[in-house]
Order: sequence, then structure tokens, then C-alpha cells
Amino acid sequence: MNIAYWTVAGLLALFYFYAGTLKVIRSRDRLRPMMGWVDRVPLAALRALGAVEVLGATGLILPPLTGIAPSLAPAAAIGFVLLQTGAIAVHLTGGDHRIALNAGLTVTAAATMWLATSL
Repeated sequence: MNIAYWTVAGLLALFYFYAGTLKVIRSRDRLRPMMGWVDRVPLAALRALGAVEVLGATGLILPPLTGIAPSLAPAAAIGFVLLQTGAIAVHLTGGDHRIALNAGLTVTAAATMWLATSL
């Protein structure tokens, strides 16, 4: 289980760290080709979302790695499940039905949550 957690959580953390960093540092114009929904949210909300993604990625890795507050890892995974549920809603209400990535991330975060409870 330990190897499975580190594999799945590591990949999920890499994805969210990258995506979150982009949301924090890039302009709307540079994000628009990848994320068509960026015009529908305030810039401050976009930056906050990026910060939450970076912090969540950190929460998947550091607590189990250091042994300090390891219960934060499943909490971070639950947060990503909730985040992707909201992302699916944003896509669907905006008329964008391309939610396969969001659904995959939801399932991966749920698997990470399950694996984190057995650490």
C-alpha cells in the first residue's frame, strides 16, 4: 500500500503543483488556451485557487514524509475531490462538456484518500 500511495499521490501532487503554480503566476491571456473558464472567475479567485492547489499538493506529500500530522494527507485528498466536483460544475454550467480530465482527477484523488488512510 505504501508504494501505491506514493505513486498515486506523487503523480497527483505533481499535477496540482504544476497547475496551481501556473494559476498563481501566469496572466489570464496565457492561461486561456489551456483553461477556457478563466474569464468567468475573478482574478483573485483564480490566484487563490492556484494557491489552494499548491498547498494541497504539499499536503499530500509532506505530512506522510515527515510523520508530522499525517492525517493532513487524506484531508488534502478529500479537498481535491471537492475541488474537482466544483470544477466539473463550473465546466458544465459554462457549456463545456469536456470533463474527462476532471473526472479522472476526482477518481485519482478518491483513490489517494483511500490509500492515505492505510499509511
